[in-house]
Amino acid sequence: MLRKVAVAAASKPHVEIRQNGDQFYIKTSTTVRTTEIQFTVGEEFDEETVDGRKCKSFPIWEKENKIYCKQTLVDGTGPKTYWTRELVGDELILVFGADDVVCTRLYVRA
Repeated sequence: MLRKVAVAAASKPHVEIRQNGDQFYIKTSTTVRTTEIQFTVGEEFDEETVDGRKCKSFPIWEKENKIYCKQTLVDGTGPKTYWTRELVGDELILVFGADDVVCTRLYVRA
């Protein structure tokens, strides 16, 4: 599993984002896997954490161009996780958090 995560982290993923008001579709493709999520800001939805655990996610607008999403595990225990996505010019700043650990990834529009 760690090798797959390392390969994915080193790759240049392709991210497709479609927005219609508060409704979002986000598809992220890497050499390891492709993930797709659909959600409406302000409504809970089912999602998987980065490591594959099922969770309930609740996205809110943190500011005009930034979404904050809290994730709550469906079963078991684990770190408190969240993600944020913020558009700044031609850049997408994606932040994943798990308790006190934070990972930031920067995407640039092609």
